[in-house]
Amino acid sequence: MSDSPLASAAPRPLVLVSNDDGITAPGIGHLVRIVQALGAEVVVVAPDSPQSGMGHAITIGQPLRLTENRVFGPDVAAYQCSGTPADCVKIAKHHVLKDRTPDLVVSGINHGSNASVNVLYSGTMSAAIEAAIEGLPAIGFSLCEYGDDADFSHVGPWVTQICQHALAHGVPPGTALNVNIPKKSAGPVAGLRLSRQARAKWQEEFDERHDPYQRPYFWLIGSFVNLDPGTDTDEWALAHQYVSIVPCQFDLTAYRGLEFLSQQWQLPLPAVGAAVAPPQPIPAEDYGIAADEPGAWAAD
Repeated sequence: MSDSPLASAAPRPLVLVSNDDGITAPGIGHLVRIVQALGAEVVVVAPDSPQSGMGHAITIGQPLRLTENRVFGPDVAAYQCSGTPADCVKIAKHHVLKDRTPDLVVSGINHGSNASVNVLYSGTMSAAIEAAIEGLPAIGFSLCEYGDDADFSHVGPWVTQICQHALAHGVPPGTALNVNIPKKSAGPVAGLRLSRQARAKWQEEFDERHDPYQRPYFWLIGSFVNLDPGTDTDEWALAHQYVSIVPCQFDLTAYRGLEFLSQQWQLPLPAVGAAVAPPQPIPAEDYGIAADEPGAWAAD
């Protein structure tokens, strides 16, 4: 794999980087360095403090503050924002970059998995999805290891390869790619696999506790439960040491639900010409994937 196959291209690709763990988190530092090695011009707009679990929240009714921060060195224009990850992408597009359009938006690298239902709560993926809403190609990257001391040493080739494909071939319109990478301690990565989102949930409860004044408060706890036996899911891929890619859309219409309501509630379907069935899947070759095993490719 070439270290910087795009470095000689003119003009240099412009890549916007954001995250939800905050501008000083180790994961975003790794992502910035990986994108720089591609020969891209990098602009960073990220939260000034951790925003994990914020989902697609945006700030209204109070001001947003934007401060330049050269944490990544003099060659990277970086700004910390007082808002959410979605705020960061909005203010980057409409204020920081003004009339410039990024060739790619990348978010992460998140400390912890955003596979399955976690994508709904993820600030990392919300930054990517906000970019997709704006019509920009976008990818959210997550490492399945929590903590500031997470080992990112193996992620570079996979992030590089995925970004190269996105810059060269694009990302499907109206989608953001949710990329999850197994942790290094679990063993060598087997390859990269296109996946669907697993049907899973958090089995939650609220632990009631008391502060020093004996006033009650609650702490959300729980365990993750995978309810999906499929071998084509992101959870299966990660359990078998594959890097998982799930194309995610912001159109939340349940098309099978339209058919159910039409049949069971006797309500008319949308006007002729409107989609009433999920779009056909995009062929794997459109993602640049070519391998013996369907849905997987190995590192170059």
